[in-house]
Amino acid sequence: MDNRAEVRDFLVGRRARISPEQAGLATFGETRRVPGLRRGEVAHLAGVSVEYYTRLERGNLAGVSESVLDSLARALHLDEAERAYLFDLARTATGPARPARGSQHARVRPSIRRVLDAITGAPAYVRNARMDILAANDLCFALYADILTPRTLPVNFARFLFLDPRATDFFIDWPTIADAAAAGLRGEAGRSPLDRQLSDLIGELATRSDEFRVRWARHNVRLHRTAVKRLRHPVIGDIELTGDAMELPADALTLITYTASQATAQQQLDFLASWTSDRQHPRAGGPTPVATILPASKTRPSRRTDGDGPA
Repeated sequence: MDNRAEVRDFLVGRRARISPEQAGLATFGETRRVPGLRRGEVAHLAGVSVEYYTRLERGNLAGVSESVLDSLARALHLDEAERAYLFDLARTATGPARPARGSQHARVRPSIRRVLDAITGAPAYVRNARMDILAANDLCFALYADILTPRTLPVNFARFLFLDPRATDFFIDWPTIADAAAAGLRGEAGRSPLDRQLSDLIGELATRSDEFRVRWARHNVRLHRTAVKRLRHPVIGDIELTGDAMELPADALTLITYTASQATAQQQLDFLASWTSDRQHPRAGGPTPVATILPASKTRPSRRTDGDGPA
């Protein structure tokens, strides 16, 4: 599979972001016309010839040894996600690419659905590698309001994030979330280059969203493990939660949970669970008014204005 363009853009981008000072090289005050390291400097740091590194940066990773890839990763200061992406690119260039992970929409086993249902104090959902949300618990449906419903699943998280105008209001730190989503898709594209549904999704987003196209061109990659999310909900107002990703390797799926690190946020989740239960199973007197359980600043969500945003 010809992935030379991806290899070239990735290596050039990583080289451009590292200053000689960061790499421990002396420049003696010289003026540079381009940012970052020169090819010869990367070659020196990686212990290869300039000619060989030039070949690599032109996109030819076929047959490159793991020791050279390790040296290159160190020279370019690649983090864990970037290193894995480099190795995936080399694997694809060297031989047959690995098949796509999972089926079109991986089936969620009954036991995993029982795990979701057993998580009652935290919103939780299951997604595949393409960010298709396949199943969720009741509190997650309540947290995502009308964005997620049992009838509309599966819902693709990236498609919602970049193509649905509600996303910029729902995610207070939308730019930060968007950065992470694009970087996550980039990493998955390196792992599963034969996933036709993934390539179709990326093509759709690049065609329809300027915001995605700009982020995709950066060639950033990221592992989804944990992140703080600030959400704006029509009932409980603004809430800050910690999202954690737990891999389900037997199913090629990921379980995402949102938990509260502060007592106020847990009160908001508890109220949301009670409010949702009362709507589903009305009882005498109805649910407790929001104002009696949440601080005044949380009872009425405010609409953020555009400015320095999140990722």
